[in-house]
Amino acid sequence: MRRQPVGELDERYSSEEATAHDWPEVTALLGSAELFWISTVRPEGRPHVTPLAAVWADGALHFATGPDERKALNLGQNPQVVLTTGTNTWAEGHDVVVEGEAVRVSDDGRLRELAAAWEAKYGEFWHYEVRDGRFHHGAGNALVFAVAPRTVFSFGKGEPFSQTRWRFD
Repeated sequence: MRRQPVGELDERYSSEEATAHDWPEVTALLGSAELFWISTVRPEGRPHVTPLAAVWADGALHFATGPDERKALNLGQNPQVVLTTGTNTWAEGHDVVVEGEAVRVSDDGRLRELAAAWEAKYGEFWHYEVRDGRFHHGAGNALVFAVAPRTVFSFGKGEPFSQTRWRFD
């Protein structure tokens, strides 16, 4: 099991009275966020960014994508990703950026746990059947990936402004 990281406040980008956010506060934000943006790299090196739903479970963010979607094709070439969530305001809210490697989850038992987490978080529309190491929904299927954080940045907006970084071993 990975140890809980200690946040380091970056005073260069933080208000004088700011303190580092607590890791449980950040994981609560990751757990409750409904929308994330994933950044991957196309084979020729150009970035690709798209919104998606994700579930925080067991110390990792999990997302699903069709096997022929651009992000899945990109991950086949380069599994390094950035997942971002937060608010689109300047003076209030909290943004979180998770950097790591997307690793395919294909164990049907684990996928059933994640499918239940998706439905609990997002509702019935997100009901997935699990078979053959994939999520199935209607006529389509999706690969599931886990991103255990390598580095996480947290940006508290408003007074006080704060920037906290966590690194994982």
